[in-house]
Amino acid sequence: MLVVKDISFSYSDSPNINSISFSLTKGNNLALIGESGCGKSTLLKLIYGLYDLEEGQIFWNQTEVLGPKFHLIPGMSFMKYLAQDFDLMPFITVAENVGKYLSNFFPEEKQARISELLEIVEMTEYANVKAKFLSGGQMQRVAIARVLALEPEVLLLDEPFSHIDNFRRNSLRRKLFGYLKEQQITCIVATHDSTDVLAFADEVAIIKDGKIIESGIPKFIYENPRNKYVASLFGDVNEIEIDRKIQFVYPHQLKVCISSDFKVEVVNSYFRGSHYLIEAKFGNQILFFENSTEIEIGKDVYLELSNSK
Repeated sequence: MLVVKDISFSYSDSPNINSISFSLTKGNNLALIGESGCGKSTLLKLIYGLYDLEEGQIFWNQTEVLGPKFHLIPGMSFMKYLAQDFDLMPFITVAENVGKYLSNFFPEEKQARISELLEIVEMTEYANVKAKFLSGGQMQRVAIARVLALEPEVLLLDEPFSHIDNFRRNSLRRKLFGYLKEQQITCIVATHDSTDVLAFADEVAIIKDGKIIESGIPKFIYENPRNKYVASLFGDVNEIEIDRKIQFVYPHQLKVCISSDFKVEVVNSYFRGSHYLIEAKFGNQILFFENSTEIEIGKDVYLELSNSK
């Protein structure tokens, strides 16, 4: 189990990480989400041991994670950390980058391992291409394969799919998180993408100003957001007063109906493939709802709140 006990850290006078505590069971996937600059990346670096804590402690099982004051080479041997800069060696091939830390004593096993990892990140055909010729997304996929090579006990990923094309990102996510779960590798991923959270994370921690303001099962938090900040991390959200109570409503929860007290004027329609996202005016407020067809600009429609979340 990974245990983070009341840790704090600052780059300057104001704290970047402020009294954060949580625990994570072996093999589980924790997603860290929050606005840019909230402290996600710093937290990953602290867990890996790249910085010295000002307060608190971090343990993996019975081993304390310690920073540069205690280790000549920062970082813990049983962890791997994938930063947003991929740190590949540009003048060697993709296969050589992936196998950089694998033993040469068993060349057949080493090659089989490299092939397995390249298949996971869908880079098999680039095995003999030098890293300097790759795109940003391809480099990111190779970097993912490299951190998996020695099969760490804990994997820390900082925006691991940020440079990868949408059409490939979904497939890669399924393969990577499936592999981590199969191998029981504990994973913490800092992300802006709600798909990483809702589809693959066992737990989510929402960070704001260096603090965890909410944590738990992703589905529950999505369906019961504490405030607009939390809800907005999962996509568009409407803040609507219903029965004298402020509610945070996602666009798919609002449906067009024949008649209601909830009358809006359509401002625009955005095609989303399976549906249209409709922008509408409700009094002085702009809100969004989904509809199967485009709606004419300026048209008045009535909405009702769907029970589905």
